[in-house]
Amino acid sequence: MLKLLRPVVTRVLTPLGRALIRRGISPDMVTAAGTLGTVAAALFFYPRGELFPGSLVITFFVLADLLDGVMARMTGPGSVWGAFLDSTLDRVGDAGIFSGLVMWFVVSGQRTLAGVALFCLVAGAVVSYVKARAEGLGLSCDVGLAERPERLVMVLVSAGLGGLGVPYILAAGLWLLAAASAFTVVQRLLHVRRQAVSTSPRPLR
Repeated sequence: MLKLLRPVVTRVLTPLGRALIRRGISPDMVTAAGTLGTVAAALFFYPRGELFPGSLVITFFVLADLLDGVMARMTGPGSVWGAFLDSTLDRVGDAGIFSGLVMWFVVSGQRTLAGVALFCLVAGAVVSYVKARAEGLGLSCDVGLAERPERLVMVLVSAGLGGLGVPYILAAGLWLLAAASAFTVVQRLLHVRRQAVSTSPRPLR
């Protein structure tokens, strides 16, 4: 669903990306700055219970994940290092967001939700790992109900609305995200298994 919005967001971010490139700022620098800002904001605002301002600031930095892609396409076909760095720092950013929520839940005595947020973090990492490992074996794994953009929207919207005082929205959002992430793990495993059993066995390192 969110992939349909990518062309619109690309058109909006293109002038900014072009201006940054003219000033000698590389896509890798934007990726690193976005991740640093995301982690810093999550660990500063969320443990203090400032969920709404924290979600706004994090959303601003998360947009860097789209901006660096726009800039990379402007400067060429992209690099292996840039793709690797972007994927790696995505995991760091996710860890910062959910770690901040876990700390808030522990401080406020919401131990069950702390466990759910931790499960969302682990399940999200497994979702990404399954795809990376499958593609490393020459298989495709471009499926999934809850990919990273959907997961980010769910957690940031529910946290932001929860910070505004909307009752039960944060708990509902996290439980829904946990279920969607678990479903996506199974969905990707089955997708990869169907490909694996239909191909001729080959030696693996």
